[in-house]
Amino acid sequence: MPRVLLTAFGPYDEWRENASWLALVRLTQELPERPPVTTRRYPVDFDAMRRMVARDLETPYDIALHLGQAPGSAAMHLEMFGLNIAGMSSQRPEDYGPLVADGPAAYCSELPLADWARKLRAAGIPAQVSHHAGTYLCNATLYWSHHVIRERSLPTKAGFIHVPLDTSQAVASARELPSLPTEVVVEGLKAILSELR
Repeated sequence: MPRVLLTAFGPYDEWRENASWLALVRLTQELPERPPVTTRRYPVDFDAMRRMVARDLETPYDIALHLGQAPGSAAMHLEMFGLNIAGMSSQRPEDYGPLVADGPAAYCSELPLADWARKLRAAGIPAQVSHHAGTYLCNATLYWSHHVIRERSLPTKAGFIHVPLDTSQAVASARELPSLPTEVVVEGLKAILSELR
């Protein structure tokens, strides 16, 4: 039976709640007994998150699956690549730097993302494989997880899923933004976990 690490992020910027954390909290109320899942909430901070990833992966998990919020998205995005680049929207692209100075340009998730996306869509849940997780913290989580796994020769497989805003977040925003009810995201996560048994 695979052991699963499932993480989400806390609030940041204008967002008083994070859709990934809302989904993870709701999921913990309905978690099946198997597979065994350990949950974590990561801060929206590069250094703190990097330390937590390194510490959490000291436990021999089979799967490390990270969740993050994607304002502007209307579907669950299963991220294929973590890129060796770190940047924030407040920076110019030429000021972005590598996450690991001598690390590979990218890591590719070994999880069956395409199969998961097809399963979710068949269940009526909007989902698609995305080529990479951006250049901010979500991407860094995916990249650093893979880097730690490689450096320690761990059997762990890592992945990242971006989830849309919860409908309550979209309603509270002054902007018109797509959303997906947390209940739908939770059903998607439960479907993925059922594949790991």
